[in-house]
Amino acid sequence: MRFPRMFIRIALAACIAGPALADGAVVGLLTPEDKGRLVRVDATRAAALADARAHGAPADVATLNQAMSGTLLSVRKTDLAGDWRCRTLKLGKSAGLVVYGWFRCRIVDDGAGWRLDKLTGSQRVSGRFYDDGETRMIFAGAQSLGDEPRQAYGRPGARNQVGVAVRPGRDRLRLEFPEPQVESDFDVMELERVRPAGK
Repeated sequence: MRFPRMFIRIALAACIAGPALADGAVVGLLTPEDKGRLVRVDATRAAALADARAHGAPADVATLNQAMSGTLLSVRKTDLAGDWRCRTLKLGKSAGLVVYGWFRCRIVDDGAGWRLDKLTGSQRVSGRFYDDGETRMIFAGAQSLGDEPRQAYGRPGARNQVGVAVRPGRDRLRLEFPEPQVESDFDVMELERVRPAGK
């Protein structure tokens, strides 16, 4: 199975801490349920994409295909800190295929590693990236709704969100959330870096 090897890589990477590695704590941080979600991520993704492409509106399917496109680049050899625009695509269950509008996100290096905060919208997520190889990271975060304060993964009552993150282009990131707790079978968060004019 993929997951034990993944945890071994994370534990080893703790010895060579980099910006995408918080402190290796993800090894013991994830709940058993979330570990299972990550074990099944490939199968969950394939089933959700097939269903969404078969039943989604053509314009939404085109957006989904664009979000899932690209060649995976290194996540270790770049600085992800900065402002991003982000949108979520929900696949499966009652969602069918829903494409939300763009919101504001920010990634910062807080000294322990990279963390992501979705700054606008009624559903926000905050969390941290953990090293999982040259082209993939694990994301562990939590969702907050409305005016709720920012939540942290694993805290009592937190709406935990776990997924994988890849870099499919120079100024792009994609987070994939298998089996979210509500509404859908698979969520995709697409991020595009916001650069100042001329940069």
